[in-house]
Amino acid sequence: MAPPALTVGAALPDPPFELIEGGRPAGFDIELTQLIAARLGRAWRLARYHGSDFNGIFAGLRSGAYDCVASGTTVTPERQEIADFCNPYVVSGQSLVVDAERHPDVRSTADLRGLTIGVQQGNTSQPVANRLVAGGKAARVKVYAYSEIEQALADLTTGACDALMKLAPVTAWLVRDRPRLKVVQTGITRELLGICVRRGDDALKDAINEAQRALVEDGTLPRLVTKWLGPGASAAGSR
Repeated sequence: MAPPALTVGAALPDPPFELIEGGRPAGFDIELTQLIAARLGRAWRLARYHGSDFNGIFAGLRSGAYDCVASGTTVTPERQEIADFCNPYVVSGQSLVVDAERHPDVRSTADLRGLTIGVQQGNTSQPVANRLVAGGKAARVKVYAYSEIEQALADLTTGACDALMKLAPVTAWLVRDRPRLKVVQTGITRELLGICVRRGDDALKDAINEAQRALVEDGTLPRLVTKWLGPGASAAGSR
């Protein structure tokens, strides 16, 4: 009997980590987990997460709706309490996007006094933006549902929001066809990203780590980082 498919939970769209391209799922996490599933001798299946708060994706992991989460997921202490992370695969960080015509003088988080920062609910940009507001370096945080990224981008031009904070590979992708929007700062944080499994599922965690290690050693994972994520990220390797 064939082993069950490796079911991967991911929040789409979040390009270039996961997106729909030509009617099919594509992106860094999609391609990587398909390769991992093949190395494990398992078919691959996507379980699309639709919640408004990204952190809700971990409830589906606990319930068994999917075997793992691979969705541009930053490793944080809070998340490590509810899921077991495999070895990090990517190093990246938060970046800042503005409408350069509206805010030509905004070049970094140091220029946000009196302005509103947009973030997605449950994204790791949210606590960073909250700290800026608490320190008097920005006026307020506007929180968008995870699916409202297009609205957030539009609000940069209408004035409903002044700046958007999100991981650098994502912002670089999102501004490609929006000439007024510019990524003005990268490297605001340094974050390790990785696949996670249910707490205590050591067998799957070890299997994914071994498959990922092989993909690092043969150069596949670094090539995927270059192909999909560009200069806003680098391969973390495998321990």
